[in-house]
Amino acid sequence: MKATVFDGKKMSLLEDFPDPNSDEVLVRINLAGICGTDLEILDGYMDYHGILGHEFVGTVIKSENKDLIGKRVVGEINVGCGNCTLCMKGMERHCPNRTVLGILKRNGAFAEFLSLPEKNLHIIPDSITDEQAVFVEPLAAAFEIIEQVDLKSEWNIAIVGDGRLACLIANVLKLYCANIMCFGRHENKLGIIRKLGVDAKMGINPDDEHRFDLVVEATGHNSGFVDSMKLIKPRGIVILKSTIASRKNLDLTPTIVNEITLVGSRCGTFRPAIDALASKKVSVDGLIDSIYPLEKFQDAIEYAKKPDTLKVFLKP
Repeated sequence: MKATVFDGKKMSLLEDFPDPNSDEVLVRINLAGICGTDLEILDGYMDYHGILGHEFVGTVIKSENKDLIGKRVVGEINVGCGNCTLCMKGMERHCPNRTVLGILKRNGAFAEFLSLPEKNLHIIPDSITDEQAVFVEPLAAAFEIIEQVDLKSEWNIAIVGDGRLACLIANVLKLYCANIMCFGRHENKLGIIRKLGVDAKMGINPDDEHRFDLVVEATGHNSGFVDSMKLIKPRGIVILKSTIASRKNLDLTPTIVNEITLVGSRCGTFRPAIDALASKKVSVDGLIDSIYPLEKFQDAIEYAKKPDTLKVFLKP
């Protein structure tokens, strides 16, 4: 199969990469999305070698379950060992022996095909387009915040960042809370967030400091943590969403002095995200940017790195 392969230093397109695991469900990739984590991996995050890509929608072409064949699917990216205590508790996402699609010891979606266990797959209804379906994985990560924190409707909430993930988080949190402010650095992206009915502004003013009960950091940069510490109230909660190759020179003193609760937040379950897209409670159409053929992966990566770029797709 055709696949883009990262060797730890550069990506290359191979025409004859071995087909995926024959013991799992085989999925032909319809469309794959480039996200911030992929770009961080290219900078050394996770020390990953293999096929990148974990946001995808595809069509099942081989499965022991004949009812799956021909169905459009998305896939949860963590595959647990199935034997450890965490897996037995349904926490495969934290299995110490897990593989993670396109991130850890498992080839991903920037290829013609991938494989996953059947239990990881979710059928996508016809009401959701391929472009919308690619957002299920990051949208599930946004819904994970709701699972981790008991939100109070009266809270003042800040989102630090204005990229793709920040937009999805704003989409989700506005379903539960009215007092949300997004802080960003790109006026075009802040305009998209305002269209969601969420207040957004450039930069942080002195009046903004230490007035938020909950802050979600979703910048993809070390500076986002510093800004979050400026915004959070004493004894407030900061959700950390960014996966960054380096977190050097971060001063944690404010978290101790102000008794801040830090919550790491990663993947979420897919069902809430699929239901939100199917019911139109959440719209992602404003985040769709460009589609590149797999052969143009280098152009797609370079374009995705630009500050004003929204979601970029690869199509085998």
